[in-house]
Amino acid sequence: MLTAQPTLTGKPVPSAATRRTAAIGGGTHVRGFQSKVKEKSRRGLVRAVISGGDNKTREKLASDHEYNNGSVFSSPSGAWIDVRAVITIRKKMKEKINGKIEDQWEWFVNGIGQGIQIQLISEEIDPVTKSGKSIESYVRGWLPKPLSHPYLVTYAANFRVPSDFGCPGAILITNFHGKEFHLMEIAVHGFKQGSLFFPADTWIHPRNDNPESRIIFTNKTYLPSQTPPGIKDLRREDLLSIRGNGKGERKMHERIFDYAPYNDLDPFSESRIEKPHPVYVPRDETFEEIKQNTFSAGRLKALLHNLIPSIAASLSSTDISFKCFSEIDKLYNDGVFLKDEDENITEKQFLANLMRRVATVGQRLLKYEVPAIIKRDRFVWLRDNEFARQMLAGVNPVGIELLREFPLLSKLDPAVYGPPESAITKDLIEQELLQHGMSVDEAIEKKKLFILDYYDMVLPFIEKMNSLPGRKAYASRTIFFYTRTGFLRPIAIELSLPPTSSSPGNKRVYTHGHGNTTHWIWKLAKAHVCSNDAGVHQLVNHWLRTHACMESYIIATNRQLSSMHPIYKLLHPHMRYTLEINALARQSLINGGGIIEACFSPGKYSMEISSAAYKSMWRFDMEALPADLIRRGMAVEDPSMPCGIKLVIEDYPYAADGLLIWSAIKDLVESYVRHFYSEPNSVTSDIELQSWWNEIKNKGHYDKRNEPWWPKLNTKEDLSGILTTMIWIASGQHAAINFGQYPFGGYVPNRPTIMRRLIPQEDEPEYEKFMQNPQQTFLSSLPTQLQATKVMAVQDTLSTHSPDEEYLGQVQSLQGQRINDHEVLKLFEKFSSKLEEIEKTIHGRNKDSSLRNRSGAGIPPYELLLPSSGPGVTGRGVPNSVSI
Repeated sequence: MLTAQPTLTGKPVPSAATRRTAAIGGGTHVRGFQSKVKEKSRRGLVRAVISGGDNKTREKLASDHEYNNGSVFSSPSGAWIDVRAVITIRKKMKEKINGKIEDQWEWFVNGIGQGIQIQLISEEIDPVTKSGKSIESYVRGWLPKPLSHPYLVTYAANFRVPSDFGCPGAILITNFHGKEFHLMEIAVHGFKQGSLFFPADTWIHPRNDNPESRIIFTNKTYLPSQTPPGIKDLRREDLLSIRGNGKGERKMHERIFDYAPYNDLDPFSESRIEKPHPVYVPRDETFEEIKQNTFSAGRLKALLHNLIPSIAASLSSTDISFKCFSEIDKLYNDGVFLKDEDENITEKQFLANLMRRVATVGQRLLKYEVPAIIKRDRFVWLRDNEFARQMLAGVNPVGIELLREFPLLSKLDPAVYGPPESAITKDLIEQELLQHGMSVDEAIEKKKLFILDYYDMVLPFIEKMNSLPGRKAYASRTIFFYTRTGFLRPIAIELSLPPTSSSPGNKRVYTHGHGNTTHWIWKLAKAHVCSNDAGVHQLVNHWLRTHACMESYIIATNRQLSSMHPIYKLLHPHMRYTLEINALARQSLINGGGIIEACFSPGKYSMEISSAAYKSMWRFDMEALPADLIRRGMAVEDPSMPCGIKLVIEDYPYAADGLLIWSAIKDLVESYVRHFYSEPNSVTSDIELQSWWNEIKNKGHYDKRNEPWWPKLNTKEDLSGILTTMIWIASGQHAAINFGQYPFGGYVPNRPTIMRRLIPQEDEPEYEKFMQNPQQTFLSSLPTQLQATKVMAVQDTLSTHSPDEEYLGQVQSLQGQRINDHEVLKLFEKFSSKLEEIEKTIHGRNKDSSLRNRSGAGIPPYELLLPSSGPGVTGRGVPNSVSI
């Protein structure tokens, strides 16, 4: 798979350096915006002294005409407009001493009008330069004006503008300071149109890093063909700047988006960026400071770089199996003491305050919260009904499929992998169905049999996986029966190894049975299924289908859609933090020798499995929730039902709640698209939109570029379907398979990520040990104490919501886009209200005793698709984006 990772550099746009002229005495310069005509003369200078906080001080040096850069501005009857631009800057939450000294210097430089230059660009064309009219000034003020928010300050710049200047459509801002600052927005007051807003939320780099001024566009929304003539060239120039030229090495201050293959499988194909050096992501895609301090870059980086090594140092000398279940319970009751040499981590404030698992006893005790799966009933994980329920309402509810034909046949090459027929026979299943009075054919016809099938996906890797030390795995198939009472029950598990000369069909089938020996063997078989499920969940359904695939959509959106484009504004909240979290994952989670390889059964073959799954099964058109449910046979088409489908199992919490979220997203997107694409052929004539979709297919998914299943992009309906799928993946789909990792996986026996022993057979020496102490055989097959503690720490962190999380449907975050369109804001408000209704519906479902998969004694309610959440490990909440 070609996963997109920005790593390449681009040269400055040639015209950018000539956008600026030096202001005399910090004054206001009026001219026609142009990049090629050199300044020849200046007459009738109009100056405005910039005040830091009031409008009292004004200096007028005016004539009725100003001639600048070869263009003449006439002010009819000497009419001028007093205009003020107010810029809002977010200061750092934590400043070092030298940073505070630099702040004092910045205030001084701004005070004398030499720190930040602002240039207003009109939507109207100057007849001489054939480009947007322009006027520039500097902010001035000895001290910034603080706002109610403790980290926001404002500066102001005053302008005297000819009355025929027109409405500003863009602002060029130049930073003459020695360091970057975070610009939140610019508000311009004084024009007849009222207050004008230019949302930014961007880092403005120093001119020394890059001579280009930054272009900040109005909050108005324009399709490319609707762009006002005065800012049309700027729209194109900004996109060229973001794309770069594909050359050179990236610098951390840059905002260039580009593609490169990620390949950590072959050390000779690329050089890995080792910790503590960061992987490049465009500057505005990095975590905001509150997230760094309170969560991800602080907590997650500390976890990966320091806490995990600390756990390893503390447990490596005794890296042994759990001897009894009470030793697992001690992780929640007593904790794990870390070694004293880890002061650099355990004494850090955020680990004490925010990683609640670290207790206050010397700040060296790692203590976990009791996971939700055993909080109400310590033994619920042992039951077959719970094992099956988690296929519908657990952390990986996207693997189960309807069994549509029998016998079960593999699609693998029989010359390599043995006979394609499964060892699960019709007679065996019918023995299990006797009590239900149903044959296999009848059960298939009535849609009562289901399967979790990892045979074809895993078997090609089993020999390599089992050659790794401490790893033993099978390729698995599991058959479930849906009972009349509304329970899903596992009835048979097939565990397979690669064929050998003595055993060409190396497959064994297990059933739950009734004796004690059979009970323990069945429990081991279920643990192997869970281990396979955990690996496929993490590598395929989580990393590949959400994190990696969203990346290509994000890069193409930034490279091909202007920030004024309506589709950019729609997608923007759903792109937040994804590139940064993916970069961190590539460096510490999915990398060679990283956490995933250390703690999951596939080991160093993890990315090979992910890549193979991408090649064999990933299709964009099947990533839509209704399409995926139909593909797996978990729903059938029904035009009379919402979303046009009917669930085969009505009590399928992930699907039932997911369809509510999907439908709300779909309604919003369709209304939004209709609003902006009202004209015939408006979709096909949108050059930015067509380039965006072509780039996603041809660059973001290069290996799949010629597949016939890619949706066309010719109509409003095509566009709505594509966007709904993308937003669903970033929000609902990722939430459903991410934030339950610790609630379900935090108790190792419920969901082991690795198995270390095969099931003992009667003719093997290990079988006698199993008969003497089956509990010890079971526990010694699970991850070691070190492996379990490491993966629990990672799962806990990945299941945690950041305090600055932005959730689906939050009006304030949508309004933060500052879309200057009341009809669009009404659509978002309607969407928000719909999600509030969905939350009430889900709560109601969780109280419905007839829905056995989401209620009952000791069963945690299904809340992973509840839209809202507070911070922490809550097992609920649908963020806008793949932000962790």
